[in-house]
Amino acid sequence: MNLLEQIEGPEDIKPLSGEEIRQLADEIRRAIISTVARNGGHLASSLGVVELTLAWHAVFHSPGDQIVWDVGHQSYAHKLITGRQERFCTLRQLDGLSGFPKRGESCHDHFDTGHSGTSISAALGLALARDHQDRLGNVTAVIGDGALTGGMAFEAINHAGHLGTDMLVILNDNEMSINGNVGAMSAYLDRIRTEKLYVRTKDRVGDWLERVPGIGKATKRGLERIKDSFKYLFITGILFEELGFTYLGPVDGHDYDSLVDHLQRAQKRPGPKLLHVLTEKGRGYRFAESNPDLFHGVGPFHVASGVLESRKEKSFTDAFAQLLLEEASGNPDVVAITAAMSMGTGLEEFGKAYPERLYDVGIAEQHAVTLAAGLAAGGQIPVVAIYATFMQRAADQVIHDVCLQNLPVVFCVDRSGLVGADGETHQGIFDLGLFRGVPNLEILMPADEHSFRQMFSEALRRGTPVMIRYPRETIQPELGPVLRRMGRMRILRDGRDVCLVGCGSMLRRCLAAADLLEEEGISVTVVDPWSVKPVDRENLCRLADAHRLLVTAEDHALTAGLGSAVLEAVDCRIPVSRIGLPDRYIEQGSQKELWDRYGLDASGISRTVLQAWRERFSQSTDPDAG
Repeated sequence: MNLLEQIEGPEDIKPLSGEEIRQLADEIRRAIISTVARNGGHLASSLGVVELTLAWHAVFHSPGDQIVWDVGHQSYAHKLITGRQERFCTLRQLDGLSGFPKRGESCHDHFDTGHSGTSISAALGLALARDHQDRLGNVTAVIGDGALTGGMAFEAINHAGHLGTDMLVILNDNEMSINGNVGAMSAYLDRIRTEKLYVRTKDRVGDWLERVPGIGKATKRGLERIKDSFKYLFITGILFEELGFTYLGPVDGHDYDSLVDHLQRAQKRPGPKLLHVLTEKGRGYRFAESNPDLFHGVGPFHVASGVLESRKEKSFTDAFAQLLLEEASGNPDVVAITAAMSMGTGLEEFGKAYPERLYDVGIAEQHAVTLAAGLAAGGQIPVVAIYATFMQRAADQVIHDVCLQNLPVVFCVDRSGLVGADGETHQGIFDLGLFRGVPNLEILMPADEHSFRQMFSEALRRGTPVMIRYPRETIQPELGPVLRRMGRMRILRDGRDVCLVGCGSMLRRCLAAADLLEEEGISVTVVDPWSVKPVDRENLCRLADAHRLLVTAEDHALTAGLGSAVLEAVDCRIPVSRIGLPDRYIEQGSQKELWDRYGLDASGISRTVLQAWRERFSQSTDPDAG
């Protein structure tokens, strides 16, 4: 009998016996593994919280009781038991289930998440709203030990402890973020894990003191002081207590009965509580257990062998990794910084070659950028490698700490543009709008490996802030022959009618669109602007004067992107048509599906150009007509 098929909602798990819960946990893991093997997704983190998810839903009553999953990539089991198992096969697919919690998807998803460190703040807000409205209900935040390295989590803990708000924080401690955890907090949690006397000491020390002759008559305040002194001697988890939280745990996160017991105890205690749960990332799938960082976020793979579908083509990330190693070998001042993403950003090999020159700061992008500023002020050349979606979190540090002082920091912004199946929270489509107006910052976009090499070498020698944006795509050695240069701009194709300015990897599709337009009798010049900020105003104006229509193409939000920069530069000399993404959050789907949907493939670009041409000049495809 398949139990999972009978679970229509979380209330259905409450009557299950211990044996049935274990069977259900196995079925959930099999469903997660088979779906992620086909669709890709976040595997190890979701496998690690199956029992925790079941135990929470057994004790609490969603949606009346609310749960916020930090990051949310571990919410697959939660989705399966909250009425979404029939659609689970669509996970991370175009128009399918999101890989993260979404309020619009289910009443059991109480807050949209996708970036780390937000859960405690959001849960505190939900709890305060409950109190303002005199409603009943429990509020829980589930946060990983990796996310706990972020400053926002501690800001929320500090505030919640100060307010004394009734809420529960579950610390899901699997000793991992995306890469292995780093820093003093990780070491602190490790000491708690090994402290066997913690719970017993905390729960019993007060009673023991009461029974000691003479002490029982002391004032309550004096007793509390003595009790605290003993806690400092015996308890390594005192930090959370000092911040105003009642600490419970650590507890085995795969022992369902123990989890239920601890959750029930937490439910009965007023005020802010923190339950420390020890889990194993990748639990139930041996390949993920032995290599949790590789199976954190994966593409399709073979379940029986654990072999991931291979990617043979060289990516922009691969090119960056190679270029950094080459430059660092000849320049000992070059250092690299990552925010818990050394593998994803291509810094692994650099870390092996120069371990003393790689700084992994944990999930703390703000600190990463200001650390880079300090290193630069001290005479180093820091290279900060961060995904575009996470670069958003360090906007103030880029502006205030780096660019205001005009410090030589090189930002290598990976995953720019549409990234695919991770959806709204991860598309790299807003960073140009955030940073294009910042003084002293130059923003470059390589179209191929040749331009990337030149840009990176120049950036390290510039002596001022430089941001290099590149996508999650295959990189070509060279797009083709450069017919001529105008300043730093590259002219890849010459025409007389339309000037098509492409942005980074969009140039490939612009060149293909130019071929299609040639068949319609429209002659197209294709331009690589090289620099997105500043744009070459003088030469753009020359190109505008030599053509009848100027078109920009980018996989970025149209607001404040490349198209806006070109419009500002040419100052109404000729009609300008902008191709890009609308003013909305872009859903999940493969890159190709999204390019097709939003007209960013070659045929979509050519259709838009053709329509703009006909609307402005004639109803004929003849460029000379009208």
